[in-house]
Amino acid sequence: MESSLPLAPNSKAKHDEEVYVASPRKLMWWKFRKHKMAVAAGIFLIILYFCAIFSEFVAPYDPFAFDARYTFLPPQTIHLIDENGQLQRPFTYEVKKQRDPVTFALTYTEDTTKPKHYVQIFVTGAPYKLWGLIPSNIHLFGVQTQPGNGTLFLMGTDSKGRDVLSRVIFGARVSLSVSLVGTVLSLVLGIFLGGLSGYFGGWVDMLVQRLIELLQSLPTLPLWMGLAAAIPLNWDPLTVYFLITVILSLITWTKMAREVRGRFLAMREEDFVMAAKLLGASDLRVILRHMVPSFLSHIIAVTTLTIPELILSETALSFIGLGLRPPVVSWGVLLQDAQNVSSVALAPWLLMSALFLILTVVAFNFVGDGLRDAADPYVR
Repeated sequence: MESSLPLAPNSKAKHDEEVYVASPRKLMWWKFRKHKMAVAAGIFLIILYFCAIFSEFVAPYDPFAFDARYTFLPPQTIHLIDENGQLQRPFTYEVKKQRDPVTFALTYTEDTTKPKHYVQIFVTGAPYKLWGLIPSNIHLFGVQTQPGNGTLFLMGTDSKGRDVLSRVIFGARVSLSVSLVGTVLSLVLGIFLGGLSGYFGGWVDMLVQRLIELLQSLPTLPLWMGLAAAIPLNWDPLTVYFLITVILSLITWTKMAREVRGRFLAMREEDFVMAAKLLGASDLRVILRHMVPSFLSHIIAVTTLTIPELILSETALSFIGLGLRPPVVSWGVLLQDAQNVSSVALAPWLLMSALFLILTVVAFNFVGDGLRDAADPYVR
């Protein structure tokens, strides 16, 4: 790995030797970690996926549990200094709900006369089943509820008194998994059909290309709306989830197929491909073992753009009511609350799912930029 300080002759020789004998995976890692924004974005995505996978454990509350006492409660403040000016462990106060006699607007004030509720980790809370299998009631963080009514709504609550943070965490599981599964399906279709098109040519190439042109000629949004509207309203959420994933992947594979076809047309007459054929390698082995790895950087670039594209697509469909629907919780479903201007004016924290959506898309772009450069580790 290069250093900002000049290397001694022996150190430079040792460094060059390490580079030349290092495995491609190690070279990719050395180059990737030089991209500071990509590393930071990767850490953010790892944390986000951890929260999505273990959402029942990470979320402080049940995302479907509502409490009429805390409707449209603003985000609560975590205090370190109490009412007497003394330094304390992180804590929250109980809140009192009042209604303005003139405007009839709901207001919440902190009740400093009641006992403080300290923020804790691995706190006992609402029971759940992790992944629907493992029963537990331990949450990553929360507040003690006794004595009194302790709450920890870090992102406030919605119109039914449900915790927005818990719903955003659960929504991340659905939105991220839809994009990930859809990307895998589109990659398989794109590499397979694009590889066949570029490798064999002839009538296979013509058939695949006409199919791609047909799909790309269709207007995207009306096509999504038509396919999503064809899903019956009485189907269970799991079936709708699966169909939305398939719909998104069937539309997005064409970009990858075009990339693969172009590269295959340029490489199928290369010496290493001809050598593999002469040694008796099958067409499938030549494609998967020799041709596809040779343009890994292009696949990574398209993949890292496909994932955020599918996240935005699922969010857009769910936002307009044609994708996932309640009681399923996704970022698009959560943004349906933002359609009401008055609700947003009174409770702007309902837009927190949009903030996570933007950060996720930006993070994927940074990671994709770093991986694309790292996929060619010998290029300075």
